[in-house]
Order: sequence, then structure tokens, then C-alpha cells
Amino acid sequence: MTNELIVDGQYNIGHICTRQQCDAGRAGKVAMRWLSTTLERQDYTFGELEAQSSRFANVLTGLGFMPGDIFFTFLPRMPEQFFAFLGALKGQIVTGTLFSNFGEEALLDRVGAARAKGIITKKGYLKKITAIRNRLPELKYILLVDAPEHLAADVLSYPRLMAEVSDFFIAPPTAADTPSVLHYTSGSTGKPKGVLHVHRSVLMQSRTAAEILDLGVNDVFWCTADQGWVTGTSYGIIGPWSQGVTQVHFAGGYNPEQWFGLLERERVSVWYSAPTALRMLMREAPEFFRRFDLDALRHISSVGEPLNPEVVHWGRSVLGKEIYDTWFQTETGAIMIANRPGLAIRPGSMGQPVEGVVPAILADDGSALADNVSGNLCLKAGWPSMFATYLGNDSAYRSKFRDGYYYTGDTACRDADGYYWFQGRSDDVINTAGHLISPFEIESALIEVPAVAEAGVIGAPDELLFEKVVAFVSLHRQCEFTPELELKIRLYVTNKLSSVATPHELICVDAIPKNKSGKIMRRVLKARYLGTDAGDLSTMEE
Repeated sequence: MTNELIVDGQYNIGHICTRQQCDAGRAGKVAMRWLSTTLERQDYTFGELEAQSSRFANVLTGLGFMPGDIFFTFLPRMPEQFFAFLGALKGQIVTGTLFSNFGEEALLDRVGAARAKGIITKKGYLKKITAIRNRLPELKYILLVDAPEHLAADVLSYPRLMAEVSDFFIAPPTAADTPSVLHYTSGSTGKPKGVLHVHRSVLMQSRTAAEILDLGVNDVFWCTADQGWVTGTSYGIIGPWSQGVTQVHFAGGYNPEQWFGLLERERVSVWYSAPTALRMLMREAPEFFRRFDLDALRHISSVGEPLNPEVVHWGRSVLGKEIYDTWFQTETGAIMIANRPGLAIRPGSMGQPVEGVVPAILADDGSALADNVSGNLCLKAGWPSMFATYLGNDSAYRSKFRDGYYYTGDTACRDADGYYWFQGRSDDVINTAGHLISPFEIESALIEVPAVAEAGVIGAPDELLFEKVVAFVSLHRQCEFTPELELKIRLYVTNKLSSVATPHELICVDAIPKNKSGKIMRRVLKARYLGTDAGDLSTMEE
């Protein structure tokens, strides 16, 4: 793959996703089928993607941006997001992506900490940046995609700048370890950390797009992830386009009618989405899905939160499709462990490692644990898409590595056949009366109860048990939380798992808090239950 993808030592992601595709004879092929919120469609070829991203590279060069400078996109889902991202990378400018509904403090935590030199946004978001501008001394330029003229010497019109430059730009020779993409991750405490990647990551992103997502040049691929999230860049931009694959990008949000109409009409062959979205789709009656022709769809892949076994069974029985769970992190840059075509699915399992990835289940003292014993999920360091550092916080970066292994912060176990099973975050595992319980395992059992749409489980302090199991459930429409239903849920978990896993408290809520990647925010549930500070909430769904 390295010899096929890397030509003359050029690792530049922007170049590989655009110019290299044109050189391979794909200039006239559709790279992006863009669909607005009202489903109006506009196609962009690889040639047009090359021209627009090259224009943007020339814009930044003309403004004095140099390799290593940091630039952010702060945009909703729109074509300019992709032109700017790839164009900045062509110029070896470190490129970060921000969720469009970030507030002022979330922006400050990221743009300020990164000491970014520029940002591209739209007029409707300008007020948020203006409010913190005096606290961003390094920010020299704000580019507005919807301003026909410059508003100030440092607030510039993207359309005007783009019209004034050439669409020809040759990316400078880019070494494998040149800094590339910057993503911020939020923990339960402290400020978000900037995860810095390098251009070498394209090797892993491209290979996993082909081998794990099973993408080929004739596929039509749709990744529903926002570009503010690592999946939205690794597999909504880099992986597929480095393989010359046509991608669908939809500006709208979750809407079952629109989504399945899009799958049918655009003949999507591989679909990548989040377990949360799939669980929400399970609320629809099976008859709803029979209205749509999904013959073109080979399979569905899932990312962002472990895939509950019930979702796998639903995919088979209702959609007639396999749903393959994949696991990776912002820090890993690409898929590390996964289910995929050709590997038998064990519902609830993360699957098996990607070729060349070496996981290990280690105890806290670093010793290897036996099969079927839960411990720290670690990866042997050195895979191509491994992050290079936490920007400005190298001590935190070093703390993640020990004896040649990266400690992911997740807990898991491995069975005798080499399948990995997610247990939870290392700080999520519940210790009740000396028994270690995975909240994910209980959540999976809870959503198998027909009335339960979503569930989140936490451990709360208990004088007798050390921790007690507290479960939050959100019900399907027209279902009522009655004492009879509560008893039914408790009995189901007891019979499905064990009496130890049975929730001591069962709380009905309107919705389970999730972040924008679809992960259940258990720390938010725990903070609400305990009445404590939930920490950074900037990535939580509204």
C-alpha cells in the first residue's frame, strides 16, 4: 500500500486526495455528491476538488501563512469545509476542525490554546469569535465564506480572495512526520487536549478505508460524521478520497425519511454511521424500512460507541444488512480493531485487530492478562496514524505510554479466538460488592427491553456496596414508565446478566446525554446524579 499510495516520497494528504487522483485519471470522476438540507444536489469532481483546494492553498500562502502555522475551520457541513481543509494541508499548515455549534469558551479553549493564526467561518458565527477576539492575540485573519467583500483588514471575504488567486498549486515535498491535522478531545476534568497528527496517517486511513470499510473505486460511500470529529476527517475526507472513492455529504441532521431516501436515491454502497443513530432508527416500525430499495447497500459500519448486540440483530432482521462495529480513538487516527466483511461477527465484540496493529490486555502493573480477563486495552506503539503529541502538553502525551505500549484508557478483554470485547472507559467500570461490571454490558441488556430506546449506566458511591448500579433509560414513543415496566426491566437484566448487574436505581429521562460523535456521556449522567460539575460540555449534543 505504501508503494502504491506514496509517490516520490510525497506524503501530503491534500495532494494525495486531489492532485494524485487527477494524475491517476480521475479528474472527471465525481468526488463529492453534495446534498443540501433540502436535498438539492451538486456534484464536485476530483478535478474541481483539486482546483478549489489549490485556490485556498494560494489564498493562505498569499496571506503569509507558513508551514507549521495553525488554521481552523469553524463551519457547518458545506463544500467550503473540504476545500479549506485540503487546501491548508497542501500548504503544510496544521489544520483543525471545530464543531459549528461551539460556544465562545469552547472556541477559546481550542483556538486560543493552539495559538491559531487563522480561522474560516461564516457571518452567523462571527459574533462568537468577536466576543473573544481580544483574548486571541495570535489570531491574524478571519475568513468569511458568505461575505462578498472584506469587512476589515483582518476579516476577509473568502469568495473575493478565491476569485483573485490561481487554481494551480503544487504541494511542497512533505515528509511523513510533518504535522497535519489537529483535533481536540474533552475529558471529564481539565481543558481539552489538542491531539496532533502527521501526514503519515494517510497510510493507515487509506488502508483501513479499503480493507476494513471495504471501499473500492466503484463504491458510493456515505459517512454521517461531522468534520469536527476525527471520523469526519479520517473517513469523511482522507481515507475514501485517497482511494478515489465517490463520497456523499449531506448538510442535514438525523431524519429517517431523508436518510433512507438518500441511501436509495444515491445508490450508497457502504454506509458509516454511529450506534446512537442506529439505535434511534430502531424506534421506527419495520414497515417503514420496507418502503426503500437498499439493494445497492452492501453493508453498514459503525463507530463512536460500542455496538450493542441488539443493533446487529436488528440490522439483519429488519434491514437485511450486516452492521460491522469498528473501534478507534482521536489519538489513534484510524481504525485499530474492527469487524469487517470476511470476518464472522460476534455480536457485541469489537472484532479483531487491523493487520499490523498489536493490541494487548494489560494489568495496571503492565503484566499481560489471560484470555477473558478484563484489563487495560493497550496498543503497541508505532502504527502509522499514531498521534505525535498533545499540543503544548508533551508530559500528558508521555503519560499515555509505558514500556512501548499506548494506554488507551479503555478496558476490554480478549477471547480465545482473538476477538476483543469492550468493557468501558477505565474510569467507567463499576465495582459493586467486589464485582467489576461493564456499564456497556448493562446498557446493551436494557435496550433489548422493547420499551427502552436508549440507556446509560453509571456507578454511584454506596456505603455498603462501594458502588451501586444506577441506570438511566429513555423510552420509545408512547411508552410509559410504570412500576410494572420497572419490574420487567429489572427482571430482564437479572435474567440476561446476573443479579449483581441489576440496577439498584432506575431513572427514566427524556434523553441520554451524548457527545457529537454519538458517545454516551456517562460523566454527565454521574455529575447530574451526584450534583457535581460535569466538566467540559462543549462537545455535548444540544
